[in-house]
Amino acid sequence: MHWQTLISNKRLGQTHHSSSGNGADSGEHHPERHDERSEFKRDYDRLIFSAPFRRLQNKTQVFPLPGSIFVHNRLTHSLEVASVGMSLGSDVARDVIKRNPELAGTRIEELGTIVSTACLAHDLGNPPFGHSGEKAIQSFFTENEGERLRDRITDGLWNDLTHFEGNANAFRLLTHRYSGRRTGGFVMTYSMLASIVKYPFASNYAGEHGKFGFFNSEADTFQTVADELGMIRLSPDGEPLRYARHPLVYLVEAADDICYEIMDIEDAHKLKLLSYEETRNLLLDFFDDDVQKRILERIEVENITDKNEQIVYMRASVIGKLENECVAAFLANERSIMDGTFKGTLIKSISQRQREAYRRCSDVAYDKIYRSKPVLDVELAGYRVMTTLMEQLIDAAINPNRFYSQQLLRRVSSQYEIDSPDVETRIMAVVDFISGMTDVFALDFYQKINGTSLPIV
Repeated sequence: MHWQTLISNKRLGQTHHSSSGNGADSGEHHPERHDERSEFKRDYDRLIFSAPFRRLQNKTQVFPLPGSIFVHNRLTHSLEVASVGMSLGSDVARDVIKRNPELAGTRIEELGTIVSTACLAHDLGNPPFGHSGEKAIQSFFTENEGERLRDRITDGLWNDLTHFEGNANAFRLLTHRYSGRRTGGFVMTYSMLASIVKYPFASNYAGEHGKFGFFNSEADTFQTVADELGMIRLSPDGEPLRYARHPLVYLVEAADDICYEIMDIEDAHKLKLLSYEETRNLLLDFFDDDVQKRILERIEVENITDKNEQIVYMRASVIGKLENECVAAFLANERSIMDGTFKGTLIKSISQRQREAYRRCSDVAYDKIYRSKPVLDVELAGYRVMTTLMEQLIDAAINPNRFYSQQLLRRVSSQYEIDSPDVETRIMAVVDFISGMTDVFALDFYQKINGTSLPIV
């Protein structure tokens, strides 16, 4: 793959933008534009002001939505990931240009903005209640009432639904033309869209890990984007699509890996799931003795006496170190990344000390955070809410002529094709509607259809 073609400002659903790397366009599609923002900055702004992005504020990250102690939700997590992504993209661009001076002045200089925007979008497709929401949608079709639909839908859609994946749903959310919307969905640039597809293959290849990058309904769209950017196709013609990753995916993934693991440790300290000593040791372990000493001296010189603020300072130091390490890992493996042969993730390719410290954080997070009572409670409750919504709304979509079905389906937003004569389209309309809900809306809707919450008259 080549940077000149991988970085394109061509937009899905629009024409006239050249994908050449020299920054010149063959034609201007927006003569009314009066500012100097690049197309990639327009992507960033478009996402920041979008309704799906705002809804992330009421979607669970790890811990239940906050009570008296504010921890991360999907919105704050995405903003932090975008901040780290900006640094990763900008630092990689600077060093790639040093290696290849002919790339100076081309669109590669905007890697930071592209990666940051993709980071904002990376969780847009996640359903309510985190991973338990994903599992509820999957298991509805494999363990519950949805099993009866197997003979009524195609193999492609069945694979999509039984492996339902937030990453694939994000690509659909950004590219699908919902009712009343324009062609191309959000009409984002090709490079930004490719940068969010962590698993660039169809659900047929999901296998035991259950991951894939796009629904069959968006396969043609992904192929158009991937071929335009010169991404390496790994599947033969006539078989379900499978591509090598766009190189920027590795930077988006690294930003996410850095933030969720380290910020979850900080949140666990705030919630007293981890002691100050445990948290301090986990964070300082990323550094050798000399650097640890300098960090502690700096905390003393700055007169940071509050233990929470001390943890914040250490956490910031860790994120800075991991960002530098992931940039170095990308540059060390640039050739195999561009050839589509790189295996694994950047976070697993960093220096040994930082890699082992990160693994210790992961082990502690699994034992003391992800299996903690508050996390399990919200997952159990969320699974029940999501399963009930799937049962009621899918049944209504399959039997739309019943009185109760008609009443229930009137609650589905008009942007979803719930009235389509095609049963598969109606099923996907339900999945789109439910997966787009916030935790709060899903719980409220659940209570209303169960008769446990009535409007006050």
